[in-house]
Amino acid sequence: MNKTQLIEAIAKDTGLSKKAAEAALNAFIANVQKSLKKGEPVQLIGFGTFTVVKRGRRKGRNPKTGEPMVIPARKVPKFNPGQTLKDLVAKKKSSSSSKKAATKKTATKKTAKKATKKTASKKSKKK
Repeated sequence: MNKTQLIEAIAKDTGLSKKAAEAALNAFIANVQKSLKKGEPVQLIGFGTFTVVKRGRRKGRNPKTGEPMVIPARKVPKFNPGQTLKDLVAKKKSSSSSKKAATKKTATKKTAKKATKKTASKKSKKK
């Protein structure tokens, strides 16, 4: 979803015009940016927290020349998802992946049983 699609979804869900929805989204973004610039976190319970973290100075390589270089320390924005958002995303993925995993386990068990039966029948024939 891009910004235009998000504005359309907000307008549809809230009954606002697209211009009003765009103004609201732009105000949200601007206020998050202002807070982060001041070094203040923005916490939205159930959604997540926007923070500023310091990255230390580290060694790296120039990708063009391969020459070693020092990458200076800097501050970068970071987003930590809240537990509600994590659970929401995990449920969608886990329900389909757990079905696939269960199918694979069942198939593996069946294959293992067949292999065991074949091995047992070969041993009995040898005797």
